[in-house]
Parts: sequence; C-alpha cells; structure tokens
Amino acid sequence: MAESWFALSRADQAEALEVAAAATGRPPHLLEKDIWVVWTLSAIYTSALAEKLTFKGGTSLSKVYKIIDRFSEDVDLTYDIREVVPDLLRDSNPIPASSSQAKKITDAVRDRLPGWIQTSVKPILESAIERDGVQARLSISGKESEKIMLTYDPIKLGTGYAASTIQLEFGGRATGEPHQRHTVACDMAPAIAQISFPTAEPLVMGAERTFWEKATAAHVYSLQGRLRGERYSRHWYDLAAMAKSGHAQVAMKDQPLATAVAEHKAMFFAEKDANKVWIDYASAVSGVIQLVPEGGALESLERDYLAMLDDGLLASSASTFAEIMEICSGLQTDINAQGR
Repeated sequence: MAESWFALSRADQAEALEVAAAATGRPPHLLEKDIWVVWTLSAIYTSALAEKLTFKGGTSLSKVYKIIDRFSEDVDLTYDIREVVPDLLRDSNPIPASSSQAKKITDAVRDRLPGWIQTSVKPILESAIERDGVQARLSISGKESEKIMLTYDPIKLGTGYAASTIQLEFGGRATGEPHQRHTVACDMAPAIAQISFPTAEPLVMGAERTFWEKATAAHVYSLQGRLRGERYSRHWYDLAAMAKSGHAQVAMKDQPLATAVAEHKAMFFAEKDANKVWIDYASAVSGVIQLVPEGGALESLERDYLAMLDDGLLASSASTFAEIMEICSGLQTDINAQGR
C-alpha cells in the first residue's frame, strides 16, 4: 500500500521531490507547492462548502483543463452570490438592476464575506490540518480580509518569486457559473507510484468564462496604462495559451457568455481609463477590445514575465514575451473582427 506523502520524513520528501523534478522537468519547490494547492482544495471540497464554492482562474486552467504549461500558485474561489446576499437579489438574479443596487450588494458582500471566511472556511482548514497532522499555519489577509494565507515550512526553495504560501482568495459577487465537477491530482503523482498524494474534486468554472474574465481584465489594464501590483503577466500568457488550445476561439463564438461577463463587470468592477473615462465593457466584447498595453505598462509586464521565467513557473520551452504579445495582438484582431 502506498504511503501518504505527509507521513514521510522530510528527508524522504526531499528525495522524492528531486526524483519527481528529474522526471517532470518541474522545479522541486513548485512540485512541493503544488501538493499544498491540491491538499487545500481537497480540504475545502470534502466539506459542507463543496456545492457553494467555484474554483476558477489560472490555477484551474493549469490543474483542470491542462491549457497552460505554467505553475499557478493561487486558489481563486467564488462563493455563490445567491448564498452571500440572497436578501438583496431580484428573484435570485445575480445582476443588479442599477449601479446603486450593485453598490449596496458590494457593500454587503464586503461586510459579510470576512465573517464567513473566519467562521466557516478557516475552521474547515484548521480541522484538516489537525486531522492530517500537517505542518501549516493559517492567517487572514487582504485589504478586505477576503483572503486566507496557508504558510508551510518548505523543503525546497526557489528564487522567492513563488513564496512558500498558498493564497486562497474569495469573491462573493458572482455565481461561478457555468461550472462542472472535475478531479485534480498532484503534478508529481504520476512520477512516484509508491507514494499516495492528495486529490480533490472541485466545482470548476468553465474555461470559456475564464477566457472572457482574463480578456476584459487585460483590456482594463491596457486602457489604464498601469499595472496595479505584480504578477499580472500571467494573464497574457494564459490568453495566448488559450488561443493555441482553441478555447479562445470557442469562447469568442459564445457572445451571450461574453455579454454576461461584460454586464457583470460593468456593475461590480467598473473602472476608468487613463483619461478618467468609464470603460465600456459591452463595447470591449463586441468589437473594440485592447489586449496589448503600451509604454511603461508593457515594459512592466515584460519584467514580470521574465521574473516568472527565472523562478521556473513556466516550461523551459515557453514562448518569449514578444511571442506572447504577438499572439495576443492577433487575438485582439480576431475578437474585434468577430464582434463587429
């Protein structure tokens, strides 16, 4: 019978990581972090919250759909808005009738979500830590206390770009739909059959919706001409990967889905461009999207992309930054041609 990963000594774990790294080509510190990602998902999706949370974002593209060949370290989860603010919705409609109603919902979500994370999610992870006897610490973080940070004592270290933490970020202003149940396994599991690794079965957002979420986010950053924070280059890498896989083309044909994303963002994530003009999401998905930033924003994006490469988050055969931008430029042209 295979021995559990967490029952191994640190010396045996270190040896296994080196063996798996040689077999997979993935750096050992990222293989280790991946185990914690799957363990965290397993803890959540074997709990009473399994039907109320949707796993989404880049990590879902990597772990579930196998679209991107990069290590995605964050766990993005949507807590169904119909669970968070049922009293503020019109017949369970997740899209508010007005901007004032959207603000009321947003304020309520910001008020209710931290308490729910503290009293409902954190105890689930604490119980799993105690049950499995793993060495990890939990803390609440984020400007609105919307995140849980799981910190573990690493066996292997990289450059520091990917920290020895798992960040769980929770949102509560969408349904998470469309979504389906999928199985998630650890990256190193196929390389070492003698060890039992965590597995999970999360409810996962459809890849096509993720495409439109990322495309509209890239559009906003391109129009604003600035990147708020680091690690944003992953979105453009993901868009390029989705173009290569064909998922982008499928998403582009689903205009109702694009419109739904635009309506949702217009209400809950309204943004202004560099000239302080409100960004029109509806126009973005119907013929005027901009995916390639310019000037300093493009230079910042390239620096972040190179840092991601240096820490091994991308495959050694990953495209250059220039190639990524070329693909996104073509994608921009195709989206706009189809939308007109």
